[in-house]
Amino acid sequence: MQSAPPPGWHPDPSGAPQQRWWDGQQWTDHTQPNQAPDPSKVQRQVQQQANVAPVGGGGGTLFTEPVLVVNQKAKLIELTNEYSVFNQQGTQIASVAQIGQSGFRKALRFVSSVDQFLTTKLEVRDRNGPVLVLTRPAKLVKSRILVHRASGEQVGEIAQGNVFGKIRFDFLVNGQPIGGIQAENWRAWNFAIMDHTGTEVARITKTWEGLAKTMFTTADNYVVQIHRPLADPLASLVIASALSVDTALKQDSRGLG
Repeated sequence: MQSAPPPGWHPDPSGAPQQRWWDGQQWTDHTQPNQAPDPSKVQRQVQQQANVAPVGGGGGTLFTEPVLVVNQKAKLIELTNEYSVFNQQGTQIASVAQIGQSGFRKALRFVSSVDQFLTTKLEVRDRNGPVLVLTRPAKLVKSRILVHRASGEQVGEIAQGNVFGKIRFDFLVNGQPIGGIQAENWRAWNFAIMDHTGTEVARITKTWEGLAKTMFTTADNYVVQIHRPLADPLASLVIASALSVDTALKQDSRGLG
């Protein structure tokens, strides 16, 4: 009897020219193309669009690379949130996918924006399988993201601190602040990430993908520069904030106008 494959991306069992995610028990709805993006495109995104110079070092994993490139899967209509995460050389090192979304929720998202007020759960996966689960509980005004490891252990919380003006999120561990994320102005998608002393430890810069892609698809792409190695739990909260800022803030902006 053939053993089941380990969790990860595998050739689609249907024979379609794509990869499908196996969660260890079943094939999921999450797919990605067989062909990896052109590494030079990711490099241009880092160096020319975000103006981030090449940085030495990096261990090839989500938690050791000094530069991460987060690209949302381009769709005419976004019914689920899906992202690919690359290092600065253009090699994919992780992915982020929305999980636990019912057919009713997808239909609701298609016809209205009420979905933004409901619980959203994202699973962060590297080449070995899930590493973080990011849950945004149902909300009325302010967002918060609960960060757990794949084992279920809670890391902390990313809590929205304000509604108007420059959006701010606080990193909380057992209710105590250890850092946060601050928008540079009330409209821009550029953010500074700080530690508990207010020192910037990372930066998020949104990159411009061209008028056609911006107007006619839902994709948002951005570059994350981590200035120095960080210890947990700050390291995991910085990564979690970088990978969930699009879900937390873009959907809020639809409701706030």
